[in-house]
This record gives sequence, C-alpha cells and structure tokens, in this order.
Amino acid sequence: MRYNAVIFDLDGTLLDTLQDIATTLNTVLARHAYPIHTLDECRMLVGRGMKELVRTAIPQNAQSPKNIEMLLGELMEHYADNWNVHTRAYPGISTLLDAIQERGIKSAILSNKADRFTRLCAEFQLSGWKFNVVMGQQSPIPPKPDPEGALLVARKLDLNPSEILYVGDSGIDMETATRAGMFPLGVLWGFRPESELLEFGAKAVVRRPEEIIDMLG
Repeated sequence: MRYNAVIFDLDGTLLDTLQDIATTLNTVLARHAYPIHTLDECRMLVGRGMKELVRTAIPQNAQSPKNIEMLLGELMEHYADNWNVHTRAYPGISTLLDAIQERGIKSAILSNKADRFTRLCAEFQLSGWKFNVVMGQQSPIPPKPDPEGALLVARKLDLNPSEILYVGDSGIDMETATRAGMFPLGVLWGFRPESELLEFGAKAVVRRPEEIIDMLG
C-alpha cells in the first residue's frame, strides 16, 4: 500500500534525546535528595509526557500533586537551557526525510513532549525538512496513547487515518496508531525493545530508517 503521509514520534524515533532528558531529570532529583536514575532506567521512564516522567521518577510517598507540579516546573526550566546538548538525529533519519520530501509525501511529528520543546527540536534539529504538522503535548488534547492527537493530525493533513504510516519506538506509539486506525510501524533504534512494540500492536518493525523508504511506494 502507498501511504500518503507519515506521522513520526520524536524522542527515540527521529531524535536521540535521552541523555539530555536524563541529565535534566537527575539534576532536579538530586537537588531535592531524591534517588537519581541510570540512562537505561530513564529509557523506560520517558514517553508519557514530562509530568508523568516526574511522577514515575520520584518515590511514591513524594507523589503529591503539589510536589509533582513544583518538580515539573523545575524540570521544564532546566530543560529549556539543556535540551540541545547531546540531542541529535539518529543515523539514517536524514536519508529517510529526504526520500519523503522527494516523493511529495506529507509528514508530521506527534510527541508527548511539551509542545514548545517539540517545536524547538523540529526547528533546530530538523530544520532541513518541512513537516506539515508539528505537535507536542498541549491542553486540552490528551497525551498518547489516546488517539485524539493522532486523529487531529490526520484532519490537519486532510487524510483518512488508513492512509497514514505511524512510526514510533514505543508501545505507546503502537497503541496510539492502532486506536487511530493508522499503520503502526515500530523502530528498533529507539528507547524500547521489540517485544514491547509487538505486544502493543506493531504490524511491522524496522532496524534502520532507510528500511522505511521501501514502504513508501
């Protein structure tokens, strides 16, 4: 099947953002004497948005709404100054995005990262390509895996969900794609294992970005 658009997740799919997220998170945690997390632990914490990252990173007895909001504010402030230290596009992403543009296929980014940081990442790390829609987490749209954001992107692209290839690195992305009626394609260079992608509905998985080009028709 020829897909008329590709929706990409951001963190772990287009960009390797893990080190900057982990460093920011641990800086905030250490400031309040909470246990910090290894890079591999952070790999499993990210994906559900920055507020949920804070909640799951702190001890259960510290998870009051007031404390979470305070820590979230600190995280956002610190990340604003440190989001682009180690963050880079994964190898092969430029080749994939070039192919998408050459074929005239629409493209979008849909992330659970806060909208302003999603846009910053696209503007500074992916400036060589034009995305038809760039959307991070924003109220009142619920975060993935709720399909509302993905369906909104489909409407903005003026396409039926079945015409869209949804590319992501987590079970959250695969569930989002499935619930939205899009084709869920899992990538293995990101943050989560193949077993999670398959468990949550991936219909195919790829090991390199260049493999996606063959699916574009």
